[in-house]
Amino acid sequence: MKLSIEEWMESRASLVLSGLFLAAAGAGILQGNGAWESAAWGSVVLSGLPIAREAFERLFEHRRLSSELLITIAVGAAIALGELFAAGECAFIMALGEAAERGSVARAKRGLKRLMELAPAQARLLTPEGERLVTAREVRVGDRLRILPGERIPADGTVLSGCSDVDCSLLTGEPLPKACGEGDTLFAGTLNLAGCLELHATREGSDTSLQRLIRLVHEAGEKPAPIQREADRWAEYLVPISMGLALLGYGVLRLAGVEDALLRAVTVLIVFCPCALVLATPTAMMAAIGQAARKGIMIKSGEALECLARTDTLAFDKTGTLTHGRPELAALHPASVCSAQELLTTAAALESHSEHPLARAVVRAYNSSTPLPELCDFRSHTGCGVSGSIGGQHYVCGREEWVCTRCKLRLDLDTAKLLRTLREQGMSTMLLARESSLLGIIGLSDTLRPETPDVLRELRGRSLLLLTGDKRQAAEHLAAGLPALELHAELLPEDKCALIARRQAEGHRIAMVGDGINDTPALKQADVGIAVSRPDTELATESADVALMHDHLRLLPYVFRLSRATLLTIRLGIAVSLLLNAAAIALSLAGVLGPVSGALVHNAGSLLVILNAARLYGRTC
Repeated sequence: MKLSIEEWMESRASLVLSGLFLAAAGAGILQGNGAWESAAWGSVVLSGLPIAREAFERLFEHRRLSSELLITIAVGAAIALGELFAAGECAFIMALGEAAERGSVARAKRGLKRLMELAPAQARLLTPEGERLVTAREVRVGDRLRILPGERIPADGTVLSGCSDVDCSLLTGEPLPKACGEGDTLFAGTLNLAGCLELHATREGSDTSLQRLIRLVHEAGEKPAPIQREADRWAEYLVPISMGLALLGYGVLRLAGVEDALLRAVTVLIVFCPCALVLATPTAMMAAIGQAARKGIMIKSGEALECLARTDTLAFDKTGTLTHGRPELAALHPASVCSAQELLTTAAALESHSEHPLARAVVRAYNSSTPLPELCDFRSHTGCGVSGSIGGQHYVCGREEWVCTRCKLRLDLDTAKLLRTLREQGMSTMLLARESSLLGIIGLSDTLRPETPDVLRELRGRSLLLLTGDKRQAAEHLAAGLPALELHAELLPEDKCALIARRQAEGHRIAMVGDGINDTPALKQADVGIAVSRPDTELATESADVALMHDHLRLLPYVFRLSRATLLTIRLGIAVSLLLNAAAIALSLAGVLGPVSGALVHNAGSLLVILNAARLYGRTC
């Protein structure tokens, strides 16, 4: 595909070439070869012209003063006085920052594309003539659909027949597959793991939960950036001040009969050249982002880092963020006829041939060097459980209703009460029986990360919200042992997004911490999105502004400390820049500084700003 001249000048190739021109000019100056300084014209043209075009568009079309206009004035003044390298340097630094912003937009678009790829393309429509394949968008309310094992649900609907386990983590974030049967509600995009289902469509293909999720991500991604760059804020004042001072100085000096009034006025523009001001933000941001990367934290933009320092509310997803995101053995309740170890050993032997997530959790919990007993006649019963023979005796393990029906069990009141209690605590329960005897109950649940309580205690200076798709009782049980969390349960992705939007409308700045696809709209809606990154959470990572790599939640408090330190560093750099400018202006008007010495002063200010930003390197706490 051919690029226009404007597009090519904003491309990565143009930026690299501009940097090479600037490096060649700098090398020539260091070697005392002034002829090489003319190579900086390459940076001025490649990086400076797009900036100048944008500056004048904002000035004349939007009637707005911007940092691009400051840079354009600075580049022009530097060229007028022969400071060609300084002109190229200013243009290149500004272009580098804008290229980073364009990269963030491109990442967000890639994330949306991947989410759209998860939408099922086809559906199996059941008609009087038989089954036929149609596109998912052709599905209408009332249609009967068939979903085979391994297929994604093509439309929101109600199960008419069949039973299966369905992975709903795409929308709810729940780590455990949902056992579903006749009458249960399923959502588009969720994954049918086992049995064959027939579904009654309750929403059209273009209005499913997944399509609404895609629209939410797109709409949130189109919102304007919440924070204007520091240089832009100062530009509103510095552009008229610099021009006004130069003109006023020239007029006063001419009236006073000073012969070099024009030279002094131009020197004012040179010393007011905003190199240090422009460098204050990017140098601090680059230092902080580089230091964060060494810690395993990916920060995608300077605006995200700045926004972190100003947040007053922190919202957490539960599953995979505060918890491990996978089922683990949480409770063993053996009946009187066997011990806890016997219960676990027998269940692990039965489940060792199953690939179900709950089965894997039971096998992981069997932490023993002793080999599992030999299993014979293994059978997997879709959506119900497993059965098999061990030592000549027949065992079944699985859902309560199925085990009780198959083994003709009648649970006593104490056992029924125990099952209710475990489920209220958010556990999935499995019964193990031998012939017609109940051997015990196994409870499995997603468990808290060990570092979660300490991390939340370190963040208590902000309002802490827990946003989860889990049932309220399960969420309350988990939140009971955590510091001061405001709980919001049974939320779909759009509910999380709406809650964050309401808080923002009340004037709060919100950071959202999540890990799953279902968190993507909330990560985009929040002022800053933070993803707890794992290999299976690539979409959430690309949608977020900050990613904690290697699944390390402990890094979260450090991110906030680093953001505050960065903001302070930027403000100190700007203060140094403005103070030096004020002193240099006075000395220029007095004739103490000439164009050459004035250029040295403004370069010294840039060096001080860079050294100030360098203090962020090596920051460990």
